[in-house]
Amino acid sequence: MKNIIFPFVLIVCFPMLATAGYREDFAREFMSKTWAGERIEENACLDCHSSDRMKPAFQDLADEWKKSWHAQNNIACHDCHGGDPRDASQSMSHQKGFTGVPSAQHIPEFCGRCHIGILKNYLESGHGKALKTSGKGPHCAICHGSHNVQRANLDIINEQRCSRCHSYERARAMKQAMFLIEKKIGEIEDGINKLKRAGIYPEDEERALFSTQAEFRSLFHTVDVSLVKDRTDEFTKKLVPIEQQIRHTFAELGSRKNYSAFLMALFGGMAIIMFMISRTPKE
Repeated sequence: MKNIIFPFVLIVCFPMLATAGYREDFAREFMSKTWAGERIEENACLDCHSSDRMKPAFQDLADEWKKSWHAQNNIACHDCHGGDPRDASQSMSHQKGFTGVPSAQHIPEFCGRCHIGILKNYLESGHGKALKTSGKGPHCAICHGSHNVQRANLDIINEQRCSRCHSYERARAMKQAMFLIEKKIGEIEDGINKLKRAGIYPEDEERALFSTQAEFRSLFHTVDVSLVKDRTDEFTKKLVPIEQQIRHTFAELGSRKNYSAFLMALFGGMAIIMFMISRTPKE
C-alpha cells in the first residue's frame, strides 16, 4: 500500500515545490532589480536638496520627486539632469553630463529623450507649434508636473488646467473620445495585477499592453480630436487579444486549482482508506 501512496504524494507536492522555487528565483532575479537600472542608495542630489544648505525654494523638490511616478519606476535625478549622484563633487559636473534646468522652450526635447513618440506628436500639434512660435505654449511640465510627475491618466485633462489657455470644449471632446480605450486599458491592468498576486507573470501581455498604451497616449498629444476618434477602433482591436489571453490565463489558473483540490481530495481519501485498512483486525 505504501508503494501506491508514495506516487500520490509526489503528484500533490511536486507542483507546489516547483511553484515555490519559481517564485524564489523570480524574486531574486527580477523583483530585486529595477526597470530603470541600478538603484542608487546614496544620492547626493536628494541629500543636498533636502538639507538646510539648499535654498528654501528648492528644498521641496526631493519630496515632490519621492511622490512621483518617476520615483515609483526608479527614474532618479541623474536620469533626467545628468551628473553623478554617487559623488557630491561630481553631481553637477558637465563632464558627467549634467544639464541643469532646461528653458521652457526646450522642455519638450528634454522629456522627449525618453518619450520619443510623444515628442513627435507634440511638436506637430497646436500646443507644440504655439510653444515654438511664441515661447508661451503649454509644455510637458505644465500638464504633467516637473518633479512631481504623475502617471498619465484622464484626470490630467480637466477644466481648471485647460481653461488657463483656452475654452474647455475641445479638451472635453478629446477626453470623451479617449474614455472607452482608457477604461479598457485599466481593466486589463487590473487583470495583470491580479495574476501577479497569484504568482503568474504574463510578460507578453504586459509588454503588449504597454506598447499599445504608449502608442495611444502619444496620439493624444496631437490634440486632434478627429484623429483620436478615427483610430479608436484600431486600438480596440489591439486590446482585444490581450484581454482574451488574460481571461484564458484566469481560466487555466482556475482549472489548476480545481485539479489540485481533486488531487488533495484523492490523496486524503487514500489516506483514510489506508488508515481503515490498518485498523481492520487480522483474522
